[in-house]
Amino acid sequence: MYKFLKKTQRGGWMSLGGILLCITGSEAMFADLGHFSQLSIKIAFTSVVYPSLILAYMGQAAYLSRHHLIESDYQIGFYVSVPEKLRWPVLVIAILAAVVGSQAIITGTFSIIKQCSALGCFPRVKIVHTSSKIHGQIYIPEINWILMLLCLAVTIGFRDTNRLGNASGLAVITVMLVTTCLMSLVIVLCWHQSVFFAIGFIFFFGTIEALYFSASLIKFLEGGWVPIALAFIFLIVMYVWHYGTLKKYEFDVQNKISINWLLSLGPSLGIVRVRGIGIIHTELVSGIPAIFSHFVTNLPAFHQVLVFLCIKSVPVPHVKPEERFLVGHIGPREFRLYRCIVRYGYRDVHKDDLDFEKDLVCSVAESIRSGKVGINGLDDNSEKDEEKMTVVGSSSTHPEGIKMCDDDSDNAQVAGTSELKEIRSPTVVRPRKRVRFIVPESPKIDRGAREELQELMEAREAGIAYILGHSYVKAKPGSSMVKKLVINYGYDFLRRNSRGPSHALCVPHASTLEVGMNYLV
Repeated sequence: MYKFLKKTQRGGWMSLGGILLCITGSEAMFADLGHFSQLSIKIAFTSVVYPSLILAYMGQAAYLSRHHLIESDYQIGFYVSVPEKLRWPVLVIAILAAVVGSQAIITGTFSIIKQCSALGCFPRVKIVHTSSKIHGQIYIPEINWILMLLCLAVTIGFRDTNRLGNASGLAVITVMLVTTCLMSLVIVLCWHQSVFFAIGFIFFFGTIEALYFSASLIKFLEGGWVPIALAFIFLIVMYVWHYGTLKKYEFDVQNKISINWLLSLGPSLGIVRVRGIGIIHTELVSGIPAIFSHFVTNLPAFHQVLVFLCIKSVPVPHVKPEERFLVGHIGPREFRLYRCIVRYGYRDVHKDDLDFEKDLVCSVAESIRSGKVGINGLDDNSEKDEEKMTVVGSSSTHPEGIKMCDDDSDNAQVAGTSELKEIRSPTVVRPRKRVRFIVPESPKIDRGAREELQELMEAREAGIAYILGHSYVKAKPGSSMVKKLVINYGYDFLRRNSRGPSHALCVPHASTLEVGMNYLV
């Protein structure tokens, strides 16, 4: 390499951009980490990929060393060095290799978009998990279509493999240079090695990569500008979404209702409590969301039983039914305020609204009967709040727990226990669906828990209403022009054209109430 650069000088340095294309594509197999283990990729690269690349380039170099004096109209390339009888089979293999390489890039893009979306750095997209065993096997329809359109646009726009090669080379060497810089941070922060070792790492590998990077920059106007332009566009999208999401979360935290203020209102909360169960969807696992105060301030009436529901997706394929619900009290028992966190795995199928309502009510009732409902929200420390939450499974996982029975007639009889007749709703004049809790004979429950179950059952008979918050994020008056553009137009456009929370797609529309609220950030 030294002799080559010494002999060719500037011409050899400029040719480094083309030499870089020899390694582009081989690194794409590492994007398959979501489908294969690290050991399998190491074995495949060491025993198959690397020897194949070396043999192919050695064969091509041997051909060029023998046939370097040729006619000017004869194109030198890889396929020229292949014997004519094997040229078509090799072409088929090359096409299949291109398909495999593009599939690896697509898979890597899906993985990066999913991680960015989980970190709040990219708009929400539909993520389809294609495997129950391997978490990384995912499919994102929107990103797949965008990749297809970009590939067609670049191919039709360039119509030249040289420009495509320049774009690919600059993208790959830039990724390598950035990876080297980030690797130095890993050496210091994660591996706790010496700073001088990290500097030596950057100096050794960074010098080589900087040499290739400088050679690729010469081709910037000949196709190299495409990956830089695409990266700049995605950078703007990610920054706008992350900035807007961060400001929205800060508004939620700053305007969260104080538990002490809620307790000072008394059991009625200073509003009219009407019959029924109100389920308020929130992303907060502790505290009272601002949307609740906004609602009761403008309409001072709410349901007799309130459940603050938080649906969380956890990075495991399935959550056991007996570990799905976490239930806790907010304030004293007479307030009839509950918090319920429902956990789903990424391969779990969300139940329909009727089954979910039954499991939700039964989980609250079972926690009341067992006397394990913790008081959630009395402390600002989320860790303590989390410890006071009680894990309660669905009704199907408690064969000896509370069962809920819906009767369409007043004369329906269910074989129950000695406490069954005590925990049932009073007779009403008009025909309506009766709800009854089948309570085990042991252990015995106290009078307060029995009254709480009675009120929960009456509220379930009256019906369940879902309250969803819909936020309109706007910049504060007096904000800078850049902030107004980012929040009022950029973030608003991304929010309106991205997917909403997953729980909004599962609630029954007939009993859903959407509460709008302006967020001035």
